[in-house]
Formats: sequence, C-alpha cells, structure tokens
Amino acid sequence: MKRAILEDRTPNLYVLHYDLAAWSVRTLILIPSFAFTLSAVECRKPLAPTARRAGWVGCNIVLDKIPVSARIPIIQEGNVRPRQTVRDAYERLRPLEKLQAEKRGWTLDVLQVVQSLNRKEFSLQDAYARADALAKLHPANRHVRDKIRQQLQILRDLDLIEFLGRGEYRLR
Repeated sequence: MKRAILEDRTPNLYVLHYDLAAWSVRTLILIPSFAFTLSAVECRKPLAPTARRAGWVGCNIVLDKIPVSARIPIIQEGNVRPRQTVRDAYERLRPLEKLQAEKRGWTLDVLQVVQSLNRKEFSLQDAYARADALAKLHPANRHVRDKIRQQLQILRDLDLIEFLGRGEYRLR
C-alpha cells in the first residue's frame, strides 16, 4: 500500500456501513485515490511462519488520519446526498491530485491537523501547537514549523483555506 501511495496508484476507497437487520445502507463515504497519505497506513503484524503466505504484511487504513474534507459522504444516516453536492466536494479536493504523491502527504497531514481543531477559523499558532504530532509523522524533517507555513500556503493556493492576514486562516 505504501508503494502504491508513493507511485500514485491507489484506488478510490468506498467505506460502507450498513444495518444488517433492516438490509439498508446507513453510510457510504468516498475517499479519493489522491487523499491517501503514508501516515494513514498502519502496518499489521506479518503472518505467522505457519501461514500459507508466511511473512506477508498487510495494512490498516486509519480513517482518522485522512482529512474530514477528503471523506466525502454519499449516503449519511440512510439519506442519499444530492449528486451535485457530492461532485462539488470531490471537485473542491481535485487540485490535490496535481501535487506529487510525496509532497501531497505533508499537505494532507497539515490539512488534517487544522481540520482536527474543529474550528472554522484558526491561527498559525494553533497549527504550531500540533507540530509535535507532525514531527512524529515526518521524522526526517527537522524544520516542521517552516514546513507547516509552506503547507498552509499550498492549501491557500489550492483554495482549501483562506488567509485572513496576521497569521489567521479560515477553512473553506
């Protein structure tokens, strides 16, 4: 999966939650192929030596590490969302597809961090407060605060956030 992300070969993912008793779909979410980052992939333990595919290593996709705006709901609480609403949400994210897969990881990780603040408006200091979490995701980078500023500029250029001035931002 990590290789697929770096080579930009990941498929779109549909996440389905259903009510078995009622035979109905409760939730259907689309995660576009370009919304996956290495930080959203968690390695599992290798299969036991006695397994048919001994040593094979699978992975889990950690949905909490994918930005909320990249989890596009198609069905919510059993209600189908309007087709145009789903398409608009996808198109709003589409500029991320133009970024190289390696650079996209940082951008999506910073987007996830600012969305996890659960506020429409946030400051550069709020993003800096999460620098330790980003440093753990990207241990090779020794200039995390500089990278956060850079990624906020990229997110601004992609029209995913708005710069309000003096270190203040707004999610779009």
